[in-house]
Amino acid sequence: MTKVTVPNLLWYGNQPRDLDFPSRWDVEVLEPPGFKKKAMTGEEFSSAFDNPIGSLPLAELALDAREVVIVFDDITRPTPVKDVLPWVTKALERGGVPKNNIRFIPALGFHGAMTNIDFRKKLGDDVVENYAIYNHNPYEHCEYVGDTTSGTPVYLNREFMSCDLKIGIGCITPHVHVGFGGGGKIVFPGLTGIESAHIFHSEVFQRGVETTGLGNFENNVMYKEIKDAVRMSGLNVKIDAIINDRAEITDLFVGDPVEAHRAGVETAKEHYATHPGPGKDIVIANAYAKSNEMPICMFLAMKTVNPDKGVIVLLVDSPEGQICHYLFRSFGKDYGGRMYGGKGKKAAPGAPDTIKVIVCSKYPDRTMCDLFASPDEVTITHNWDETLALLEKEYPRDASVAVIPDGTMQYFKD
Repeated sequence: MTKVTVPNLLWYGNQPRDLDFPSRWDVEVLEPPGFKKKAMTGEEFSSAFDNPIGSLPLAELALDAREVVIVFDDITRPTPVKDVLPWVTKALERGGVPKNNIRFIPALGFHGAMTNIDFRKKLGDDVVENYAIYNHNPYEHCEYVGDTTSGTPVYLNREFMSCDLKIGIGCITPHVHVGFGGGGKIVFPGLTGIESAHIFHSEVFQRGVETTGLGNFENNVMYKEIKDAVRMSGLNVKIDAIINDRAEITDLFVGDPVEAHRAGVETAKEHYATHPGPGKDIVIANAYAKSNEMPICMFLAMKTVNPDKGVIVLLVDSPEGQICHYLFRSFGKDYGGRMYGGKGKKAAPGAPDTIKVIVCSKYPDRTMCDLFASPDEVTITHNWDETLALLEKEYPRDASVAVIPDGTMQYFKD
C-alpha cells in the first residue's frame, strides 16, 4: 500500500489523517513548497511589529487612540489570531488604551454569526472574557461612507466606523475571486452591508471575470474595488499571516493595509504555488484550512481530473458543517440567497456526467453540496475505507491518482 498523510480537523485537535492506496496505482501528491515551512519564532513576530510596512508602529498609533476596534477573520479562515494578539494588546496597553475602549468584530461578510466556542478558538479564553466582541450584522447598522471610483456604494459596520484606531488581523491564502485574500478584504466585503456585498459579487465580478480566480491578483477587478474601499474605511493597520499545513504562521506582514498586503502576496505567490498534474483518473482534494467551505476544492479538482472519465473525492471533516452564506447558499428547496443559482448555476464548478463525485465526510448533511451539486449528483461516504472500496471497484487495475493536501489553500501556478 502507498500511504499519504493530509492535514485534518484544524479546529478540532488538528490531527492529520492517513490515506492508503493500492501499490498498483500511481499516486502523485500535489503540494506547494510553503506547506512544510517552519513556524515563526517569538523574535520574528516582534520584528514584524517593530518594523511595519508603510505605517508607524502600532504602539505609536495607539498613543492618540481613544476608541479601538480589532477586526479578525472568522472561523472559515485558518488564522491563529490568538497567536498574534499578545503583540497587539501589549501595544495598545503601552499606548494607554483601556480595555473598555477596545472591541473585537469578526469579518463575517455574509457568513453566519460566530458562537462563543468559535470566539474562544480564534481569540483565546482570556480575550473572550475580558473584551467586548460583537458579531457583524450585514442587514442592520451599516453606514454609508461613499462610493468607490467605479461607483460601488460602500456601507460599513457602524461600530467599526465609530473607532479612531482600526486594526485588522487575517491571513493571505489563494482566493477564488480576488486572487489572494487578506489585506483590505477584511473590511470589504468583510464588514459590508448587503447593498455593497451584492454589487461587489455580481456587477463588479462581471466587469472582468477573466481577471479573477485562484492566484489571479494582478489587474483583478475585484481587488481594485477593495483597495478603494479600504482607504475609505480608514483601516489603519493590517496584520496578515501566511500559514503552513499545520495552520502555523510562517510569515507575518504588518502595516499599511495595501502596502503590507502587496508584500505578503509576493511571498504567498511562491508559498502556495502548486504545479498542476492534469488528466488523472482519481483526484483526492482535501479540505483543511477552510473545511467549512469545501466547494473551493472543486476548482483545483476539475483542473486535475481526466474530463473524459474520472472520479473526484472531496475529503471534508467539518463537525460544524458547511458555513451559512447569506448570498450563495440555499434557504429552501428551490431558492436561496440573492446569488444562489439553483441547479445548473452554481457558485463553484460542478462536474459533467463523465466525472463521478464522492464526498467523504464523517459529518455529512443533505444540503452540504448545494454550492456545486444537488444531493443526487454526489455519493456520500463516511470514512476512507468505504471510499477506497468504491474507488477500487471503479479502477480494479491501474489508475493515476492526484492528492491535493488542501484544495482550499493552494493554486496552480499556471
